[in-house]
Amino acid sequence: MDLEKFSNDVNQVTDKLSKNLASNDLPKLNYVRQQLIEMYKKNLVKINHSVLELICASTLIARGYAVEVEKQVSDILVCDIFAKKGGGNTIIEIETGFTPPDHAMDTIDYYTARIMSKIARYSKFCSKFSLATPVIGLVPIPKIFLIPPKSRKESDVKSVQSLCDRYYKNPPVNYDDILNAHLHSIFLINIDKNFAKELDPQGYVDLTGKLLQRSEVEY
Repeated sequence: MDLEKFSNDVNQVTDKLSKNLASNDLPKLNYVRQQLIEMYKKNLVKINHSVLELICASTLIARGYAVEVEKQVSDILVCDIFAKKGGGNTIIEIETGFTPPDHAMDTIDYYTARIMSKIARYSKFCSKFSLATPVIGLVPIPKIFLIPPKSRKESDVKSVQSLCDRYYKNPPVNYDDILNAHLHSIFLINIDKNFAKELDPQGYVDLTGKLLQRSEVEY
């Protein structure tokens, strides 16, 4: 653990992000920075994830939100970003695409199940739930979360639940949580340029689909 280096890094990122904020919003961003420093002292956060949280927090603060990071929302869930504005709140979960060595042989299924479980579990604690990812990664967005709950088929919900059950048993992901889950948007984070761009889920799926098609090698 190198507290001095961590503090210097988050201070540097905060200084860059501050240039795009109004002066009365700077204390909100400084609060997030201090939260991260205190959590680092407890070995609860790492610098790469903290930078992503700062960038997303700055984006929300610029929109008038008050932001907290690593906030506990239930007995078992701690969200990356929790933001409040007026009578509404939003949760953002940051995904980097990392999968543990134990799942080297089923990386895609494991990652997809993790995305499904996050949407199902976290979205009931907020009026808006979003995922965020660096621009270098692609998040698999299951099609079931692109349509409203009343239009979801029982077979599709059970299919999602079956995949989640392979990886999440204590506690399992509930049927009703999957049925009623909502995904408001996806934030694409440009780490080098210190900004995040928000896309609606369908727009993100369309964009990533085109990128995947262009990346295919033609013979």
